[in-house]
Amino acid sequence: MARRRPQRASQKISSGNQQLRIIGGEWRGRKLSFPEVEGLRPTPDRVRETLFNWLSVYIPAGRCLDLFSGSGALGFEALSRGAAHVTMVDNSSVVIRQLRQNIQDLKTQNAELITSSATDWLEKRSGDLDVQFDVVFLDPPFHQDLSAICCQLLEQNGLLTSTAMIYLETEKELTDPLVPDNWTLYREKTAGQVTYRLYKRAL
Repeated sequence: MARRRPQRASQKISSGNQQLRIIGGEWRGRKLSFPEVEGLRPTPDRVRETLFNWLSVYIPAGRCLDLFSGSGALGFEALSRGAAHVTMVDNSSVVIRQLRQNIQDLKTQNAELITSSATDWLEKRSGDLDVQFDVVFLDPPFHQDLSAICCQLLEQNGLLTSTAMIYLETEKELTDPLVPDNWTLYREKTAGQVTYRLYKRAL
């Protein structure tokens, strides 16, 4: 997953692409490109390694949702480690174009791309009980107050399985994110200016 702070309709893009490396699973060591959109960078390798160690028993055969997908680092990592399907949501057509190219390069049929803001897409899924996710990656732009509304929409719109795991990455200053009462904090760490948390849902 990558960060863009803030999201804008018009994004500054420089020539050429940057690369990320998949760190585990079937595509371990594979390098993928992501566009040089201002403020976009993948979750660092050491954070991804920690996260996927936490999720090691939840990813295989799981259905995953990668909101604010950006570089797709978390979504592709999940697919590499055996996820059954990953839905990637991003509002940048430039980002989606590169994600589509990476999907083609990896020759995977298990990824779906959605061009939309995360909140708009979550709101439109209200009552859609055919779509439920085992794992959600949520890395909204910092200081935009998006984490609380996304967590609320995930819960109230029936998008989560009964024991879903939700990864939330926020600015370090957000010490007590607002999440639904039935989510329990499972793991938490801080790296630099970022705090990342993993919640477990219960009915």
